[in-house]
Amino acid sequence: MSKAPRISEAEWEVMNILWEKSPLFAGEVIEKLQGQTDWNHRTIRTLLARLVKKGVIAFEQEGKAYLYRPMVSKRTCVREESKSFSERIFRGDTTPLLASLVEDAKLSPEDIEELRRILDKKAE
Repeated sequence: MSKAPRISEAEWEVMNILWEKSPLFAGEVIEKLQGQTDWNHRTIRTLLARLVKKGVIAFEQEGKAYLYRPMVSKRTCVREESKSFSERIFRGDTTPLLASLVEDAKLSPEDIEELRRILDKKAE
């Protein structure tokens, strides 16, 4: 899948768990999210089902348990979300978006060097 569907803020929480370590059984996802959120197991199962329907994750049934894994990389989802944000807020003009992010960010010398490397590569 080259383009990821839009996912909600709550769905991002589930995806971050699965991107961090996968595959995971539904119970493991529930356990991790209940430690980070006040969601009950039904809410988490609903989020998993929505993500399956969107094609962002897939599952295998092992006995009575379901094992989930991402079908879309975090990088792809971040790119799609960034593109959508840029279109909505900045009408696709990335310069003010990037300027705003850089001006407000706490950047280490290594971060600044990485940004310079990326910009130099873009200039070529």
